Amino acid sequence: KAENAVAAQADSTVCVAAQGAIVYVDLDVILARYDMANELSSVVETKVQNIQAEVNRRGTKLEKDVKAFQEKMEKGLMTRSVAEVQGQKLQKQEQDFNVYAAQKQQEIQEEQVVMMNQLGDAIKTFLDKYNEEKQYAMILTNQGGAPVITGDAALNITDDVLAGLNEEYIKTKNEKSE
Repeated sequence: KAENAVAAQADSTVCVAAQGAIVYVDLDVILARYDMANELSSVVETKVQNIQAEVNRRGTKLEKDVKAFQEKMEKGLMTRSVAEVQGQKLQKQEQDFNVYAAQKQQEIQEEQVVMMNQLGDAIKTFLDKYNEEKQYAMILTNQGGAPVITGDAALNITDDVLAGLNEEYIKTKNEKSE
């Protein structure tokens, strides 16, 4: 009995859906285990960390400049006219920093959108070719449990698609490096 259960479990990961069936792919699994997704995610994460580090560095410098200015003001170490000029200069620095931080936040969002577009395009292109051979009536994507809440495991083609995606990605990557 235990051997039959193991064999049945092994069979459940192999897609046995017939031509014309409506099948589904678990996109969460694909995004978590697709080599291209992992590599792109690492690249984007590194860029995001570098951007955030630079924004933090500039923000810290601005805070120090403001604090030094306030200390000089409290101690009466500058004239009112000098304080006015420096205060305006600090306000300008703060405005410039806020613009810079907003631009960098936009840059981060753009990087993430581009990454998701690249992944979406690679997955869609692969699924189009994949379905030319398999001839399914429809391939649904399932992410976060929607739209497919539950389904026959035989209709879940995720493992087959993931294997194909990774195989194609490695082949493409090797061709580029040659």
